[in-house]
Amino acid sequence: MKLVKSLLLGSAAGIAAVAGAQAADLPSRKAAPVEYVRVCSAYGAGFFYIPGTDTCLRVGGRVRAEYTVGTRYGNGQDAYGTRARGRLNVDARTATAYGTLRTFFRYELTNSTGMYAGAIGGNQGIIAPGQGRFTTAATTSLVDLAFVQFGPITAGRAQSFFDFYANDFGFSTLRTADSRLNLLAYTATFGSGFSATVSLEDRNSGTGTRENGAFFRSGLLGGAAFDGTAVALEGQDFPDVVASLRVDQGWGSAQLSGALTQRSVGNQLGTLTVPAINSGDELGWAIQGGVKINLPMLAAGDVLFLQAAYADGALGYLGWGGQFGSGRITSATALNQLVIGDIGINALGGVKNSTGWSIVAGLRHFWTPTLRSELYGSYSELKLGYNAPTGVYAAGAPIRSLDPKEAIIAGNLIWSPVSGLDIGVEVLYTRTELASRVLAVNNVGGRVAGTSIKSDDAWAGRFRIQRDF
Repeated sequence: MKLVKSLLLGSAAGIAAVAGAQAADLPSRKAAPVEYVRVCSAYGAGFFYIPGTDTCLRVGGRVRAEYTVGTRYGNGQDAYGTRARGRLNVDARTATAYGTLRTFFRYELTNSTGMYAGAIGGNQGIIAPGQGRFTTAATTSLVDLAFVQFGPITAGRAQSFFDFYANDFGFSTLRTADSRLNLLAYTATFGSGFSATVSLEDRNSGTGTRENGAFFRSGLLGGAAFDGTAVALEGQDFPDVVASLRVDQGWGSAQLSGALTQRSVGNQLGTLTVPAINSGDELGWAIQGGVKINLPMLAAGDVLFLQAAYADGALGYLGWGGQFGSGRITSATALNQLVIGDIGINALGGVKNSTGWSIVAGLRHFWTPTLRSELYGSYSELKLGYNAPTGVYAAGAPIRSLDPKEAIIAGNLIWSPVSGLDIGVEVLYTRTELASRVLAVNNVGGRVAGTSIKSDDAWAGRFRIQRDF
């Protein structure tokens, strides 16, 4: 019996040995390695490596719901408005031997009704003249930013390098330079936070501001105005040239920037007695200085902005667009709108640039880590190089340049119960004054007989819920 057991065990062992040897000769199939998403800490929170590459990616965005009520200027207008906005951000960065290679893309979809649709760029304090009631929502799409940065080069659609306080605070906008446009720029860095930039910027491609859409070739028929006859800006030989000097340090930031713009002005509507005029090339320019001061001695996150700017023949660099007034101080007809033009030309072909200046201030204060307030405002004065059409002026009013003066002030209270969520309310006041009385529009379709106005006020209130991620 023992002999039988030994034979069976020996046979089993032999079979197992042979089977193992044969299995060793067969090809083996290994599981593919799993490539997990890795966090990229080189560029801040939210970045991760795209699997299989050395590129770091961050995807973010914003959803905003906003509601407004305010001054109503005629029976055809609504006294309220609503807005919904969605934003998508994509930021990709790669470390190279030449520095960081960055591409950034931002796309927005906005749906607006009522006062938002009737206001200039959505700023209820600046209502477009003669607007009727908007019974349907206006939906807009926008490639807000799309640029490549490689070492010192920035190319694509980016924030203008002239801008400093670019409506950083608040729900509304001020008269300040805040434009995103197509550009090609070179930035030199000198250490200790100092840098200098030279940028070629295409103002024809610009959206004016984050909210208000003020275009830089502003005014009637492209940016010029004529005492009684329409004219237009003709083609440019080169884009605007912008230069800036900037410093960013622990105490805050400061910047000095300047811009040079060129255009040709022509009288398009010649007559038998006054031939069509082409005045040739005209230059406009602007200069701006600003400082941002961190105030940690008050509370963590507190910031003060101060800024001043002057423009000659380039009023868009002050944040002025094509029209002005709070909604009542202009004619309802297109040819008689009070417009902001960079250049005026008289019947003899004489050219005169419009000039202006503005000051801006803004303060952000945190009452608690989750509760903050922002108080901000702007004041600006213009000296227009032309008179308005005679049909704009009230009876007996002197026919002269209207030279608007405008003050905007706003304040808000914002609660952030969780990271990335803002719930806030804001009140905005706008006042516009003119150098001469003009006929007023209180209802769409024409003037109210005998009604004239030299100054106007506007109030607005906004409620916003916004999630950034």
